[in-house]
Amino acid sequence: MERKLNPDGPGSPPSAAGQGGLYVEPSIHDVPGPAPAGDLVKHGDMASFKQDVVDESASVPVIVDFWAPWCGPCKQLGPALEALVKQAGGLVKMVKINVDENQPLAQQMRVQSIPAVFAFKNGQPVDGFTGVVPESQLKVFVDKLLDGAKGPIDAALEQADAALDAGDGATAGSIYKQVQEHEPGNPKAIAGMIRAAMAIGDMALAQEMASNLPDDLRSQQEIAAAISALELAGLGGGADEGEVEKLRLASEARPDDHQARFDYASALIGGGRNEQGLDELFEIIRRNRTWNDDAARQQVLKVFEALGPTDPLTLGGRRKLSTILFS
Repeated sequence: MERKLNPDGPGSPPSAAGQGGLYVEPSIHDVPGPAPAGDLVKHGDMASFKQDVVDESASVPVIVDFWAPWCGPCKQLGPALEALVKQAGGLVKMVKINVDENQPLAQQMRVQSIPAVFAFKNGQPVDGFTGVVPESQLKVFVDKLLDGAKGPIDAALEQADAALDAGDGATAGSIYKQVQEHEPGNPKAIAGMIRAAMAIGDMALAQEMASNLPDDLRSQQEIAAAISALELAGLGGGADEGEVEKLRLASEARPDDHQARFDYASALIGGGRNEQGLDELFEIIRRNRTWNDDAARQQVLKVFEALGPTDPLTLGGRRKLSTILFS
């Protein structure tokens, strides 16, 4: 079956019909469409401030962004904040105020430098910051206003993650795909689509999606981790248990043959036995830290990237690696 990719975004295969297809549309998992952008982000002024901010914040939190056309940092902060507001799907709104055109209002809010951001609830400012902050801090700022509520995109991603963790790659892939259709550059959705394809054993599809991504998306942490997992899954050439056993015996028979041990470790990792594979790589590093241009350590780091920074194997493995390297 021909798989077509989305020409306007990252690889996005169409829904597959029939049994075994990755992208089966689940009727109960549909991602709600985003609210119209004009309803979520608007430009305000002195005259509309009471209605758009004070009154509106009685029913939904409102973020006020004081900016100016000549302000470089404003051009960096504004789009990032708008994206998070739109992602929340109507649980929070945003009003942009041009300080050049609304100086009395800026003075009333004691704005001394821009960008300046305020959050309103129930007609009162409850939080705020000035200057450009990292996207991670912006997300914390917005999430705090939601009081634990999840926007449709975040809720869908959590649902997809749960399905993937439960081994239901088909359902997970379908949900990730729907999110990606709403937000073509969403790194969690793209990474999830790759992992979902791997989960149902369609390595060719996973590879196709990964190879068609532009470099700026491939470098995103979630996507880079998924690609590393894909690369690791291909290690060992899909060796069966008999072949893995032969590699084990060869490694044990020649303890100082680092290539034999590396091949055994690769087969273990390729078969999903990451802990055992890491132990073999650690043994290579203990015996010869710089063997083959640091190949064992580089492979260890790739496993850590694929598993993610909070995985127990990553946390424990980093401690083991540090002990080996600095002993």
